[in-house]
Amino acid sequence: MKEYKVMLVDDEPDILELLEKALNIEGIEYIIKAENGRDAIEKCQTLCPDVIILDIMLPDMDGYEVCRQIRSISHCPILFLSSKNDELDKLLGLAVGGDDYVTKPFSPREVAYRVKAQLRRLGYGAAPEQRAAISIGALTIDPDGGRVFKDGQALDLTAREFEILCYMAENKGRVISKERLYETIWGEDSFGCDNTIMVHIRHLREKLESNPAAPEYILTLKGLGYKLVDPYGK
Repeated sequence: MKEYKVMLVDDEPDILELLEKALNIEGIEYIIKAENGRDAIEKCQTLCPDVIILDIMLPDMDGYEVCRQIRSISHCPILFLSSKNDELDKLLGLAVGGDDYVTKPFSPREVAYRVKAQLRRLGYGAAPEQRAAISIGALTIDPDGGRVFKDGQALDLTAREFEILCYMAENKGRVISKERLYETIWGEDSFGCDNTIMVHIRHLREKLESNPAAPEYILTLKGLGYKLVDPYGK
């Protein structure tokens, strides 16, 4: 079984130690630590972590900028840590490519569980199972390889965007409510999920659609949710 790597980025040694212990208890032993943004980006390039826990307040640059730079080299899930509990901050975190958001003070055990939830989607603790590629219109989705192509060209999706697309592809032509989408992908209660889902769907359309303002793949059914369709009618 693959040994998954988790990178912790925080300038407070006590928090790094606390999170490391919580992850160790849950069976995650390979921990990478970084105390500033520059160090995090360099270690991401060389060590290729599977999940990153990223504090927003860092001494050299904020976590949002770190996330932007990491997204140019990695699509691994990123969980933000923040002392702020403002919806705009959460939406900004999602907008720059984050996958989850935890507010300080936090439960180390809860953070560890959230990391494990991300790792389960990568295959942590499960026997490998081959899944066939899915073709929808000009799109080809490779669930096991974590890749998406349109007309043979690779698309640059975040981990969360890829999960959403895979789930919608597996339910092609079916209407999926925002609540169901959130509860399935995030594994949490869907209360207040509207903005989170809309941000991710908008980003997906920007990457999948020839004209995001007139989508052909991800359609909105007002009051019901979204569905993924084949624009060629297959």
